[in-house]
Amino acid sequence: MQNRITELFGIRYPIIQAGMVWASGWRLASAVSNAGGLGLLGAGSMYPEVLEAHIIKCKGATERPFGVNVPLLYPDIDRLMQVIVEQGVKIVFTSAGNPVTWTAHLKDRGITVVHVVSSLKFALKAQAAGVDAVVAEGFEAGGHNGREETTSMVLIPTVAEKLNIPLIAAGGIASGRSMLAAMVLGADAVQIGSLFVASEEASSHPAFKQRVVEAGEGDTQLTLKELAPVRLIKNDFYREIQKAYGQGAGVEALRDLLGRARAKRGMFEGDMDQGELEIGQVAALIHEIRPAAEIVARLMEDFQLVKREISTL
Repeated sequence: MQNRITELFGIRYPIIQAGMVWASGWRLASAVSNAGGLGLLGAGSMYPEVLEAHIIKCKGATERPFGVNVPLLYPDIDRLMQVIVEQGVKIVFTSAGNPVTWTAHLKDRGITVVHVVSSLKFALKAQAAGVDAVVAEGFEAGGHNGREETTSMVLIPTVAEKLNIPLIAAGGIASGRSMLAAMVLGADAVQIGSLFVASEEASSHPAFKQRVVEAGEGDTQLTLKELAPVRLIKNDFYREIQKAYGQGAGVEALRDLLGRARAKRGMFEGDMDQGELEIGQVAALIHEIRPAAEIVARLMEDFQLVKREISTL
């Protein structure tokens, strides 16, 4: 299957594995790339020397293209970018920040740049900054999200109508059926996070993976908009946040409650009660932990099957 995204990245399928913190290490990224998609390393949970080690291991595990996702709200961005350039990474996804800051720097070094947005306004700003493609991430998505609360069903066609460069849809996609729907709405490809969290190769804690497959409808909530909006599984930590809101907590009180390494504590170390458990609404449709290659293959099988079914209508 060939289109603007598969040609841009040199991949077989228009499937991008999101660079989730504490889940997207070299094993997952290389497995997705070997299966025909685009694997991404999640630099948001990596020190520069750790990112360098993951890039080197990923190079050794796949000859296919892979990239690095860099959330611009984290520290050490200068050093992370230096590692990316020195290691010859060819694809970088930036998120949670201004694309103007790094796009020209990366493109001048021959790197393909994609920026993640949650609104048409920021999609057009990213295009003006010179990025090669945009990820439009709907309100359903896990992790850090936009304040606008625009769902994928509305966001994707809104951005597709105005954007001239390739568009990747994200948020609420975990099947070939939803992948086809996103492309009918105007996307050239999909970026998938939650489904790959529940993969054998994800570096997240087994307890977190199991909690994801056990999640049901309504088990996640977007919160902490005063800091950086994030969608979480409702657990004891989440309920503490809600209690703090009920007591009129301000930004500093919320920041103190969040503390340091809360996401690592939950998603990487396995504290299901007091950890920050970032996942999308679509977790309610994820029922098993599978190898990444099987996830990619089943996505494409379902995509083609549903496409044929619809063509008969």
